[in-house]
Amino acid sequence: MKEYKYKYEMHMHTAWASACGHSAPEEMARAYFEAGYRGVVITDHFLRGNTAVDRSLPWEDKMRAYWRPYEAARAWAQGKEFTVLFGVEHYYGDGKEVLTYGIDLDFLLSHPDLHEYSLEDYCAAVHEAGGFLSHAHPFRHASYLNGDIPPHVEHMDAIEVFNFYNHDEDNDQAAALAKDTGLLTTSGGDEHICTGDGIGRAGVVFAQAPRDNKEFVALLRAGDYKLNVKGQIVEKDWGQR
Repeated sequence: MKEYKYKYEMHMHTAWASACGHSAPEEMARAYFEAGYRGVVITDHFLRGNTAVDRSLPWEDKMRAYWRPYEAARAWAQGKEFTVLFGVEHYYGDGKEVLTYGIDLDFLLSHPDLHEYSLEDYCAAVHEAGGFLSHAHPFRHASYLNGDIPPHVEHMDAIEVFNFYNHDEDNDQAAALAKDTGLLTTSGGDEHICTGDGIGRAGVVFAQAPRDNKEFVALLRAGDYKLNVKGQIVEKDWGQR
Protein backbone atom coordinates (compact mmCIF):
# COMPACT_ATOMS: atom_id res chain seq x y z
CA MET A 1 0.00 0.00 0.00
CA LYS A 2 1.37 3.39 -0.97
CA GLU A 3 2.25 5.86 1.73
CA TYR A 4 1.38 9.41 0.73
CA LYS A 5 3.78 11.59 2.70
CA TYR A 6 5.50 14.09 0.39
CA LYS A 7 3.76 17.44 0.76
CA TYR A 8 3.91 20.09 -1.95
CA GLU A 9 2.39 23.56 -1.86
CA MET A 10 0.50 24.30 -5.09
CA HIS A 11 -0.34 27.98 -4.62
CA MET A 12 1.91 30.60 -3.02
CA HIS A 13 3.30 34.07 -3.65
CA THR A 14 6.45 36.08 -3.10
CA ALA A 15 7.01 39.80 -2.61
CA TRP A 16 9.30 39.96 -5.63
CA ALA A 17 6.64 39.28 -8.25
CA SER A 18 3.29 39.60 -6.46
CA ALA A 19 2.32 43.09 -5.29
CA CYS A 20 0.34 41.47 -2.46
CA GLY A 21 3.28 39.33 -1.34
CA HIS A 22 5.09 40.13 1.92
CA SER A 23 8.09 37.78 2.02
CA ALA A 24 11.13 37.11 -0.13
CA PRO A 25 11.31 33.84 -2.11
CA GLU A 26 13.95 32.38 0.20
CA GLU A 27 11.82 33.18 3.26
CA MET A 28 8.81 31.46 1.74
CA ALA A 29 10.81 28.38 0.75
CA ARG A 30 12.34 28.15 4.23
CA ALA A 31 8.93 28.37 5.90
CA TYR A 32 7.58 25.45 3.90
CA PHE A 33 10.77 23.43 4.35
CA GLU A 34 10.61 23.88 8.11
CA ALA A 35 6.91 22.93 8.06
CA GLY A 36 7.82 19.53 6.61
CA TYR A 37 7.02 20.08 2.94
CA ARG A 38 9.08 18.36 0.27
CA GLY A 39 8.50 21.15 -2.23
CA VAL A 40 6.59 24.20 -3.40
CA VAL A 41 5.36 25.69 -6.64
CA ILE A 42 5.82 29.45 -6.79
CA THR A 43 2.69 30.86 -8.46
CA ASP A 44 3.13 34.62 -8.43
CA HIS A 45 0.50 36.84 -10.03
CA PHE A 46 1.02 37.25 -13.77
CA LEU A 47 0.88 40.50 -15.72
CA ARG A 48 -2.88 41.08 -15.82
CA GLY A 49 -3.13 40.30 -12.13
CA ASN A 50 -1.67 41.84 -9.00
CA THR A 51 1.91 41.64 -10.24
CA ALA A 52 4.95 43.44 -8.84
CA VAL A 53 6.73 43.23 -12.21
CA ASP A 54 7.21 46.54 -14.05
CA ARG A 55 4.77 46.25 -16.96
CA SER A 56 6.60 48.95 -18.93
CA LEU A 57 9.65 46.73 -19.47
CA PRO A 58 10.28 44.87 -22.74
CA TRP A 59 8.80 41.37 -22.80
CA GLU A 60 12.06 39.53 -22.15
CA ASP A 61 12.93 41.75 -19.20
CA LYS A 62 9.46 41.31 -17.72
CA MET A 63 9.67 37.55 -17.99
CA ARG A 64 13.15 37.42 -16.49
CA ALA A 65 11.93 39.57 -13.59
CA TYR A 66 8.95 37.25 -13.15
CA TRP A 67 11.31 34.23 -13.16
CA ARG A 68 13.69 35.67 -10.54
CA PRO A 69 11.75 34.54 -7.42
CA TYR A 70 11.89 30.96 -8.64
CA GLU A 71 15.64 31.22 -9.26
CA ALA A 72 16.23 32.66 -5.78
CA ALA A 73 14.14 30.04 -4.00
CA ARG A 74 15.71 27.23 -6.01
CA ALA A 75 19.19 28.49 -5.12
CA TRP A 76 18.22 28.52 -1.44
CA ALA A 77 17.01 24.91 -1.74
CA GLN A 78 20.27 23.60 -3.21
CA GLY A 79 21.62 20.71 -1.13
CA LYS A 80 18.33 20.22 0.73
CA GLU A 81 15.66 17.57 0.22
CA PHE A 82 13.34 20.26 -1.05
CA THR A 83 12.16 20.95 -4.60
CA VAL A 84 11.18 24.38 -5.88
CA LEU A 85 9.04 24.40 -9.02
CA PHE A 86 7.85 27.25 -11.20
CA GLY A 87 4.22 28.12 -11.82
CA VAL A 88 1.94 31.01 -12.75
CA GLU A 89 -1.31 32.41 -11.42
CA HIS A 90 -2.85 33.94 -14.53
CA TYR A 91 -5.76 36.38 -14.36
CA TYR A 92 -8.11 35.85 -17.29
CA GLY A 93 -10.90 38.29 -16.46
CA ASP A 94 -13.72 39.12 -14.02
CA GLY A 95 -11.39 38.41 -11.11
CA LYS A 96 -10.95 34.78 -12.17
CA GLU A 97 -7.53 33.11 -12.23
CA VAL A 98 -5.94 29.87 -13.35
CA LEU A 99 -2.97 28.15 -11.73
CA THR A 100 -0.47 26.99 -14.31
CA TYR A 101 2.10 24.22 -13.83
CA GLY A 102 4.78 22.56 -15.96
CA ILE A 103 6.02 25.57 -17.94
CA ASP A 104 9.33 27.44 -17.74
CA LEU A 105 11.15 30.59 -18.77
CA ASP A 106 11.65 29.38 -22.34
CA PHE A 107 7.89 28.99 -22.66
CA LEU A 108 7.29 32.52 -21.40
CA LEU A 109 9.92 34.03 -23.68
CA SER A 110 8.50 32.24 -26.71
CA HIS A 111 4.95 33.53 -26.09
CA PRO A 112 5.10 37.35 -26.14
CA ASP A 113 1.98 38.98 -24.67
CA LEU A 114 0.86 35.64 -23.25
CA HIS A 115 -1.19 37.49 -20.65
CA GLU A 116 -3.36 38.93 -23.43
CA TYR A 117 -4.28 35.56 -24.94
CA SER A 118 -7.91 34.48 -24.80
CA LEU A 119 -8.47 31.87 -22.10
CA GLU A 120 -8.89 29.17 -24.76
CA ASP A 121 -5.63 30.13 -26.47
CA TYR A 122 -3.78 30.42 -23.15
CA CYS A 123 -4.88 26.93 -22.10
CA ALA A 124 -4.04 25.50 -25.51
CA ALA A 125 -0.53 26.96 -25.41
CA VAL A 126 0.10 25.57 -21.92
CA HIS A 127 -1.20 22.15 -22.89
CA GLU A 128 0.89 22.10 -26.05
CA ALA A 129 3.94 22.65 -23.83
CA GLY A 130 2.92 19.74 -21.58
CA GLY A 131 1.54 21.91 -18.79
CA PHE A 132 -1.33 21.41 -16.34
CA LEU A 133 -4.05 23.90 -15.37
CA SER A 134 -6.17 24.20 -12.24
CA HIS A 135 -8.79 26.91 -11.74
CA ALA A 136 -7.89 28.91 -8.64
CA HIS A 137 -10.55 29.52 -5.93
CA PRO A 138 -13.43 29.53 -8.49
CA PHE A 139 -16.13 30.68 -6.07
CA ARG A 140 -14.28 33.14 -3.86
CA HIS A 141 -16.35 36.12 -2.79
CA ALA A 142 -14.45 39.41 -2.86
CA SER A 143 -14.96 42.97 -4.07
CA TYR A 144 -12.63 42.51 -7.06
CA LEU A 145 -14.54 39.46 -8.32
CA ASN A 146 -17.56 39.49 -10.61
CA GLY A 147 -19.76 36.90 -8.97
CA ASP A 148 -22.27 37.07 -11.81
CA ILE A 149 -19.76 35.44 -14.19
CA PRO A 150 -19.19 31.71 -13.56
CA PRO A 151 -15.70 30.21 -13.67
CA HIS A 152 -14.67 28.87 -17.06
CA VAL A 153 -13.21 25.41 -16.53
CA GLU A 154 -13.90 23.81 -19.91
CA HIS A 155 -10.25 24.01 -20.99
CA MET A 156 -8.72 23.06 -17.64
CA ASP A 157 -7.45 19.88 -16.02
CA ALA A 158 -8.43 20.50 -12.40
CA ILE A 159 -10.19 22.75 -9.92
CA GLU A 160 -8.73 24.09 -6.69
CA VAL A 161 -11.37 22.63 -4.38
CA PHE A 162 -9.62 23.69 -1.18
CA ASN A 163 -8.11 27.14 -0.81
CA PHE A 164 -7.03 27.83 2.76
CA TYR A 165 -8.28 31.41 2.72
CA ASN A 166 -11.67 30.66 1.15
CA HIS A 167 -14.81 30.29 3.20
CA ASP A 168 -16.00 26.71 3.62
CA GLU A 169 -19.04 27.34 1.43
CA ASP A 170 -16.80 28.65 -1.37
CA ASN A 171 -14.69 25.50 -1.23
CA ASP A 172 -17.83 23.36 -1.10
CA GLN A 173 -19.03 24.96 -4.35
CA ALA A 174 -15.66 24.28 -5.96
CA ALA A 175 -15.82 20.62 -4.90
CA ALA A 176 -19.32 20.32 -6.35
CA LEU A 177 -18.09 21.78 -9.64
CA ALA A 178 -15.26 19.24 -9.77
CA LYS A 179 -17.74 16.44 -9.20
CA ASP A 180 -20.09 17.75 -11.91
CA THR A 181 -17.33 18.18 -14.49
CA GLY A 182 -15.20 15.15 -13.60
CA LEU A 183 -12.09 17.32 -13.36
CA LEU A 184 -9.20 16.56 -11.05
CA THR A 185 -8.80 18.51 -7.82
CA THR A 186 -6.06 20.52 -6.14
CA SER A 187 -5.53 22.20 -2.78
CA GLY A 188 -3.57 25.38 -2.14
CA GLY A 189 -2.58 27.58 0.75
CA ASP A 190 -2.60 30.78 -1.34
CA GLU A 191 0.00 32.01 1.12
CA HIS A 192 1.59 35.46 0.80
CA ILE A 193 3.78 35.65 3.92
CA CYS A 194 6.27 33.29 5.51
CA THR A 195 4.42 33.35 8.85
CA GLY A 196 1.00 32.61 7.33
CA ASP A 197 -1.48 30.21 8.86
CA GLY A 198 -1.91 28.33 5.57
CA ILE A 199 1.59 26.87 5.72
CA GLY A 200 1.23 23.21 6.68
CA ARG A 201 -2.51 23.17 6.05
CA ALA A 202 -2.88 22.90 2.26
CA GLY A 203 -1.34 21.42 -0.87
CA VAL A 204 -1.08 18.01 -2.50
CA VAL A 205 0.60 14.90 -1.11
CA PHE A 206 2.47 12.35 -3.23
CA ALA A 207 3.68 8.82 -2.55
CA GLN A 208 6.87 9.63 -4.47
CA ALA A 209 8.59 12.99 -4.53
CA PRO A 210 8.58 14.62 -7.99
CA ARG A 211 11.94 16.23 -8.76
CA ASP A 212 10.99 18.38 -11.73
CA ASN A 213 8.08 19.75 -13.75
CA LYS A 214 7.75 16.64 -15.90
CA GLU A 215 7.42 14.27 -12.94
CA PHE A 216 5.15 16.71 -11.10
CA VAL A 217 2.70 17.06 -13.99
CA ALA A 218 2.77 13.31 -14.71
CA LEU A 219 1.68 12.53 -11.14
CA LEU A 220 -1.06 15.14 -11.29
CA ARG A 221 -2.39 13.86 -14.62
CA ALA A 222 -2.35 10.29 -13.31
CA GLY A 223 -4.30 11.38 -10.24
CA ASP A 224 -1.62 9.76 -8.09
CA TYR A 225 -1.86 12.06 -5.09
CA LYS A 226 -4.00 13.08 -2.15
CA LEU A 227 -4.93 16.49 -0.80
CA ASN A 228 -3.79 18.33 2.29
CA VAL A 229 -6.93 19.97 3.71
CA LYS A 230 -6.60 21.89 6.96
CA GLY A 231 -3.52 19.82 7.77
CA GLN A 232 -5.23 16.47 7.17
CA ILE A 233 -4.43 14.11 4.29
CA VAL A 234 -7.66 13.31 2.43
CA GLU A 235 -8.71 11.74 -0.88
CA LYS A 236 -8.87 13.73 -4.11
CA ASP A 237 -12.66 13.66 -4.05
CA TRP A 238 -12.70 15.57 -0.77
CA GLY A 239 -15.95 17.45 -0.37
CA GLN A 240 -17.71 15.49 -3.14
CA ARG A 241 -19.23 12.64 -1.13
